[in-house]
Amino acid sequence: MKVAVAKYPIQAPADFAAFAERQARVLGEAAGQGARIAVLPEYLSLELAATFDDAVRGDLHASLAAIQAYRGDWLALYARLAAELELHIVAGTFLLAHSGGRYRNRSDWFTPQGRHGWQDKLQLTGFEKDTGVIDGGDALKVFDAGEARAGIAVCYDSEFPLPVRAQAEAGARLLLVPSCTDTDAGATRVRVGCLARALENRMFVAQSVTAGEVPWSPALDVNTGEAAIYAPMDRGLPADGIVAQTAGDQLWAIADLDLDALERSRAEAQVANDRDWPGQLQPAIVHARVETFDAS
Repeated sequence: MKVAVAKYPIQAPADFAAFAERQARVLGEAAGQGARIAVLPEYLSLELAATFDDAVRGDLHASLAAIQAYRGDWLALYARLAAELELHIVAGTFLLAHSGGRYRNRSDWFTPQGRHGWQDKLQLTGFEKDTGVIDGGDALKVFDAGEARAGIAVCYDSEFPLPVRAQAEAGARLLLVPSCTDTDAGATRVRVGCLARALENRMFVAQSVTAGEVPWSPALDVNTGEAAIYAPMDRGLPADGIVAQTAGDQLWAIADLDLDALERSRAEAQVANDRDWPGQLQPAIVHARVETFDAS
């Protein structure tokens, strides 16, 4: 199964039509290289704030309210592109109003067969908490994507082992991570989280990122990191865990994921973190006790 993850330079579309034209172009490039799944980055919907005047696009709360007018067009656009390109599209995230002026950071999945699913971001970063209007999600999902079952972990969610473990136990062999980070430290945290989730669950992890500097946006002002696809570090798989990664101005990192090799690695593993997971849940070691040193 060939998967594509974007290192997506944020731009300033003049209107929704310009945004839609670019989406068709970039996703068409991924499909043209044989991708079956394409992953766009977190906060992609905030690029649409550029279509409003300076007072709106320069104010995060005003931006969040304004982009809700595009929700119907957003759903229709990606549903159409998924069908036309015969491509599963994980359309980054849309900050979606859900009640009383509050929002959830929702990652929409569109299938070539015209179906739509979604996963809300569960854990909020300090930035998201400080907005005062973003809520975490309350449901964890996995999806059947043809050759494999997959889950979504939005950016910070990839740094938490237990929800991803639950997705793996529900059959996920692929984790899709739309992300957006504005510091090197943030980019490293998500990268390390992705590598750790690949290691401990014996799954592929595919991370997309935002790119470039966006002075007009209070949320997308600086963007860091590389898009990458990760694997557990074991026999038949990359020793460093990196299957593919963007560099420079490269838009897509694309890899044909060998699910058979992943399954073979379960049987021939050098280490078996995925199978040995229950060992850390033994009653004697789930809590640490404070010990004093014996007198010498």
